[in-house]
Formats: sequence, C-alpha cells, structure tokens
Amino acid sequence: MRVVIQRVSEASVKVDGATIGQIETGFLVLLGIESDDTEEDVEWISNKIVQMRIFADEEGKMNRSLLDIEGEVLLISQFTLHASTKKGNRPSFIKAARPETAIPLYEATIQNMKNMLGEAKVKTGSFGADMKVALVNDGPVTIAMDSKNKE
Repeated sequence: MRVVIQRVSEASVKVDGATIGQIETGFLVLLGIESDDTEEDVEWISNKIVQMRIFADEEGKMNRSLLDIEGEVLLISQFTLHASTKKGNRPSFIKAARPETAIPLYEATIQNMKNMLGEAKVKTGSFGADMKVALVNDGPVTIAMDSKNKE
C-alpha cells in the first residue's frame, strides 16, 4: 500500500458536485492499493497514519498525533499512486489492485481507522468515482509511505 499523507486545516471531496466527505484539522490520505497487498499492509499503514506525530506541541515541535489532537481523516482511494513511468510517457497501472482485491482492503483500512479514531473522525471518498478533492495543506506537510518499503 502506498499513501500520501497531507496535514490539513480542512479538506473535502465531491462527487457529481455534491460534497460526500469533509474534515477540519487532520489528514487527507490518498491510498493506493497494490495487487499483492494484504491485511498485514492494512494494519501497518493504518497504525502508522494514526500514530504519525506531525502536529505541533506546546513548543511548536512536530510531536503530536491524530489521537493527541483528536484530528480527523479524509481517506481517498487513488490507484494512480501505483503508476509506473519507467517506459514512455503514458503511465502503466499494472501493479494497482483490481477492484475485487482493492475494495475489501480499502474498507478494512477505513474500519481500522474508525476503530482507532472513532466513527465520526473518518470520512471517505467513493471508491472508483470521479472525485474532486480540495484541501488546505497546513505547513505544508506532505509525507509519502509504502508498506513494502518500511523506511
């Protein structure tokens, strides 16, 4: 699984002009699921996101997590995170999981985060939909992670 985490002061997602998910302080998380991802990847990525300490403490240092600040998550599925640009100018998405694999893992990630943060703290886009995502990146702070490359 690949994620791009953006610390936001607000974020929202629209489908067909209607807002379907909206948060204030927290993370906008773009989630790409690879064909060989498993529940182990779901657990690892969910825990890392929820415990990522990139919010300011009393001294202004990035030392607080979503749990500490009671922040929210807007989780958006994005298969294009697995684009291969090795050959030519048209990306290949061959490594991205097909919906029959990706949807259960996406839903498991949502449920894990709801279990850790609370039901009301996790909002989502619509898997496979044409979504319009808006955000105010706070900082800016943007972090990319891959469960296959645990740096």
